[in-house]
Amino acid sequence: MPRRIFFIISIVLILFSLPGALSAQELKAIQLVKPQMDSGRLLMHVLKDRKSSREFSNRKLPIRVLSNLLWSACGINRPDSGKRTAPSAKNWQEVDVYVATDKGLYLYDAQKHRLNPVLAQDIHALTGSQSYVKDAPVNLIYVADYGKMENAVNNVKDLYSAVDTGFVSQNVYLYCASEGLATVSLGTMDRGTLGQTMKLRPEQRIILAQSVGYPKR
Repeated sequence: MPRRIFFIISIVLILFSLPGALSAQELKAIQLVKPQMDSGRLLMHVLKDRKSSREFSNRKLPIRVLSNLLWSACGINRPDSGKRTAPSAKNWQEVDVYVATDKGLYLYDAQKHRLNPVLAQDIHALTGSQSYVKDAPVNLIYVADYGKMENAVNNVKDLYSAVDTGFVSQNVYLYCASEGLATVSLGTMDRGTLGQTMKLRPEQRIILAQSVGYPKR
């Protein structure tokens, strides 16, 4: 066998032996639509109806709803400064929102308001130990990037990343209450396995997950 052909075959075999080496290429970015600023209910009614729900329909979220949901979570609401709907300490913006669907895993890009492909694999079952996580059409995974938290020691990073994640999660809760969606935040999962599957870097930490979908009737 000519050496060049042998070399090409070897490279192909190596690529296919690496879990998910080609996975992101199999997905395409999803351009989200402009958030609807004239939708939603009165704030006091939304606060009254805010709750955790653990039963989900398998109905998919339309692109319009998904777009509004992610913008509400931590989208840019002040384009001139790039600041967001959720506050963050020192404007680190260290909390990234990953979106797990039955098609694969995406990362929300707030700057371009789109979903960037990460992994062509359904990882619903890894986002929580509860049985209902696999039923929700969308599972959000909140990941803190400690590399963005400059000049801070680890206990400070732990504190503020947890607080900032809470802000994002509450935004999701309020949007869901406004739109009649079901949601619940999740803290119990195998973070090691999930992080390895998501191919997170050492400085990235999984803080919480949150299931979102239509309520089961």
